[in-house]
Amino acid sequence: MNPAHDACVKALWLHNVLEPYSLVCLNGGLFICCSKHCVCYFAYMLRHSYMILTWFSVSISRSCSEAKMNNSIRPSVLNVDGLHLYSAFLTIGHPKRFTMLPHIHHSCTHSHTDSGVNHARRQPEEMDTIPMVSSLLSSLANYSNLTQGSKEHEEAENNEAESSRKKPIKAPQLGTLMGVYLPCIQNIFGVILFLRMTWLVGIGGVIGTFVIVFMCCTTTMLTAISMSAIATNGVVPAGGSYYMISRSLGPEFGGAVGICFYLGTTFAGAMYILGAIELLLIYIAPKAAIFPLEGLEGAEAEAALLNNMRVYGTLLLTSMATVVFVGVKYVNKLALVFLACVILSILAVYAGVIKTGIDPPDFPVCLLGNRTLISKKFDVCAKTMESSNGTMVTTQLWNMFCDSPFLNATCDRYFSDNNVTRIQGIPGVTSGILADNLFGNYYEKGDLVANKDAASVEGVDDPMTNSNSYVLADITSFFTLLVGIYFPSVTGIMAGSNRSGDLRDAQKSIPIGTIAAITTTSLVCILSVVILFGACIEGVVLRDKFGEGVNGNLVIGTLAWPSPWVIVIGSFFSTCGAGLQSLTGAPRLMQAIAKDGLVPILRIFGHAKANGEPTWSLLLTACICEIGILIASLDLVAPILSMFFLMCYMFVNLACALQTLLRTPNWRPRFKFYHWALSFLGMSLCLTLMFLCSWYYAIVAMVIAGSIYKYIEFSGAEKEWGDGIRGLSLSAARYALMRLEEGPPHTKNWRPQLLVLVSMDGEQNVEQPRLLSLTNQLKAGKGLTIVGTALEGTYLLNHEQAQRAEQALHKLMETEKVKGFCLATVSSNLRDATSHLIQSSGLGGLKHNAVLVSWPRNWKQADERQTWRNFVELVRETTAASLALLVPKNIAAFPSNGERFSEGHIDVWWIVHDGGMLMLLPFLLRQHKVWRKCKMRIFTVAQLDDNSIQMKKDLTTFLYHLRIDAMVEVVEMHDSDISAYTYEKTLVMEQRSQILKQINLSKNEREREVEQVLSLILNQNENGFSSLQMCVQMTWSEKSDGEPAKPPGAATPEGIKDIFNMKPNQSNVRRMHTALRLNEVILKKSSEAKLVLLNMPGPPKNRSGDENYMEFLEVLTEGLNRVLLVRGGGREVITIYS
Repeated sequence: MNPAHDACVKALWLHNVLEPYSLVCLNGGLFICCSKHCVCYFAYMLRHSYMILTWFSVSISRSCSEAKMNNSIRPSVLNVDGLHLYSAFLTIGHPKRFTMLPHIHHSCTHSHTDSGVNHARRQPEEMDTIPMVSSLLSSLANYSNLTQGSKEHEEAENNEAESSRKKPIKAPQLGTLMGVYLPCIQNIFGVILFLRMTWLVGIGGVIGTFVIVFMCCTTTMLTAISMSAIATNGVVPAGGSYYMISRSLGPEFGGAVGICFYLGTTFAGAMYILGAIELLLIYIAPKAAIFPLEGLEGAEAEAALLNNMRVYGTLLLTSMATVVFVGVKYVNKLALVFLACVILSILAVYAGVIKTGIDPPDFPVCLLGNRTLISKKFDVCAKTMESSNGTMVTTQLWNMFCDSPFLNATCDRYFSDNNVTRIQGIPGVTSGILADNLFGNYYEKGDLVANKDAASVEGVDDPMTNSNSYVLADITSFFTLLVGIYFPSVTGIMAGSNRSGDLRDAQKSIPIGTIAAITTTSLVCILSVVILFGACIEGVVLRDKFGEGVNGNLVIGTLAWPSPWVIVIGSFFSTCGAGLQSLTGAPRLMQAIAKDGLVPILRIFGHAKANGEPTWSLLLTACICEIGILIASLDLVAPILSMFFLMCYMFVNLACALQTLLRTPNWRPRFKFYHWALSFLGMSLCLTLMFLCSWYYAIVAMVIAGSIYKYIEFSGAEKEWGDGIRGLSLSAARYALMRLEEGPPHTKNWRPQLLVLVSMDGEQNVEQPRLLSLTNQLKAGKGLTIVGTALEGTYLLNHEQAQRAEQALHKLMETEKVKGFCLATVSSNLRDATSHLIQSSGLGGLKHNAVLVSWPRNWKQADERQTWRNFVELVRETTAASLALLVPKNIAAFPSNGERFSEGHIDVWWIVHDGGMLMLLPFLLRQHKVWRKCKMRIFTVAQLDDNSIQMKKDLTTFLYHLRIDAMVEVVEMHDSDISAYTYEKTLVMEQRSQILKQINLSKNEREREVEQVLSLILNQNENGFSSLQMCVQMTWSEKSDGEPAKPPGAATPEGIKDIFNMKPNQSNVRRMHTALRLNEVILKKSSEAKLVLLNMPGPPKNRSGDENYMEFLEVLTEGLNRVLLVRGGGREVITIYS
């Protein structure tokens, strides 16, 4: 006997003896039992072989008590013969749900248990996170993929009354024939075949209709090939084409095309309902019309027919929606009946064609001249007939055209001049009528349906009278209209892929079933229907859309055997079934889109009843379907749904082509008979057919899809499905980066590609958020933007901090609407981290060319010494790297993105030519709404020997050629004597600098010495120095001859006194004099400006002068509210040439 079976029997016996809820361990197997249910899990190992895990389930009654089992069985770890085994215990009522299990140790009486536990303890982390191979294989072997559609809902309805008993869901059992082939056949052979195919052949001719059918069938065949490749590239859950497109092209395309496919399916439901009502009111029960058609002519008759269609269509839609709402199971049970109707109707047509070659049916058509007469209005196709007494009497036809029944009555002129002839409407397949039907006959609305080969006497200027007695064209026909009307008849190719969750082997069934169904229907439509209709039926009968010339019979019904009613009744039920299927499938498609969360406003349609029925989606579908019914014309609704289906097919082909060309590693379809060229050809045909059907409908469909795409892009949920568009983006990015490597950009293409350097506080918040506001205003979403921050430490210990910093940067970038990338770099010190950012940011040719960094705030404070030193080093590094540098001063005073300047100026002080940066930046700022109303002013400085008038004229001309609107002003700065104030300021700076350099003490001692120095300075001030500039702390340290200043002595009171006896450096005095004079002029001219842009001089070569450099910049910008210091990158960034 099987040892596993023995173990289960023993466990059940022990279970009756032990507690009602117990753990039993036998032969290395662990069993969990409760009072009403016992699930035995047995692990058995053959020595010197692999472990075999055998699962048994012995059910004693329905389920365990919820109070005892908490609706689940707890997971455990089995230890068998010293080996550690993971076991996934099934949740009661959900036999397909597997989970990874944590460790739960139990005391089982087994000789090797302890060794298994010790083994688990030796590697707890790895064993907790990595599944064993046996568990993985077991999960894959038991994988089940059930559709989230009607079948699951039907089972839920059947089980509502048995909530306490959960039946296991059966594995999908549908094969290729029942799951794919027949559903596709049923959807393709639909309302268009029965109601419009004969009319299409009559209007377009056999050749024209053949071209239309061939184009449409070729399109669907190519689409089916692409769809087969996608469907066999892995498991395709329920969702059909929407799932394939969204997972192949991404959520934006998937959502847009999915909604278009939903709209197409919904309008298809409207088309089927309109077809059913047309069959009902015209062929089955004409007297049921609420708005009677008798006695009406022209527009009145057409309006009455449309109103009848609207009323009955609404009633039928309500009935169908109620059936779907009450129970989908009734729709599924009737599906076989509807399929049988379609197949029997097709067979009846073929039987009738065969019979016409043997014994053609008697369906006479009455012609007056070459005009077709409406046969229901008369009984005999003759003007007069011989009575029983041998006299000639008039007929009903005479009364239709004459004012009295007498032979001397005044009659219609055309009636008098032409004879009445009777021809056979179905001459038969051997009659040779095919030659007459080869070419098309297109009509304007209201034209007579005439036999061009019949004799007719007609005056050129004679008006047409008694038009209500003739068969007239109800719409204007043309080739592209026929394409739009026919294409919905080939849109059933997705029926198989939509049932992918119900198929036993979807990867095998979908390609074979779909391609076989398209091949079958194409042969039937091209070789059989088109040619046989043209060979069997008279041309005027083919062009008679509603069969008015053959006693109101359905034209295709006249060909059927044994009776026209076979086709009429069969087509009525088939159209009703197709409408029910559309109302069943469309809500579930909308529910799938809503549950994916792609479109936030559609989330409400993801809700469903307890059994999963999408109630809200059904209501939406019914409302949209009502729009199609209100159109009330089958010929007008058909092109609408053609647009949506064609767009769906186009993107299926695009998805396959992209995946093939990109050669992504995951693209491994089992279906091998595909090629990217075929997919592109299918996509091109879809696009061509869209504009052939109706160019304005095509534009509307594209606008709808584009609007949905952009809405999902900006407002929808972010999904990462590994789609082809992302792969295409990566390939395009790689190609573009390789192209950028070929050389630097031309001056015309130059724009600031910014590296924005920000600092973070202890709570990972950006200290200068207005830097990103300025970035947005300067970039407006164009070009490259990298926001970087430097962190101190080691990456191994601070990588989580770096991730949080990047998240904070990304969040702030979204708030400030800055489009770009963020980066946090960790290094042993901030200086090196900043240097790494400058060196390594960007990729290939896509690198930054400008650095934006804030002016160091409070740089004069003693504890900020390293901050400004890092800043000066940053200036040096950007200069060495030929990068432009933008330094906003008082960044907190800069406007946010929500502010607006209604007036004001942006002043540019152009002192040194820097490649045009000072000209370009204000122009870019004024493109943003914050600065748009500010005017630009350019100031340049003239020396004593410069011609100010000529400078202004030349600068104005230069700006004109640059196409920049700005006011120009030349400021003259005459040489003046260096004031005592300048000497004083320079001397105090140098003294302060030298004292701090000589004091080499601890921080606290240095602060005490500084206080002593300040007191000495105050004493000096009493002897003639001003005390207004005591806050100045740093000076240049370089002598005029370039030699470094020597220390005047040790840090002693005597040495400090010697420092105060020193004379100021003349070079420093000149620099300070220039800064002060320029600052005075700027304050005078630009004190009210909204923004001032200045050239930023370079730092000194000798680092000992960095303090004086900072002081120089401070003096230069003193008193200005908003300043942007600009340092060019050494190349021209603006040109006068086009």
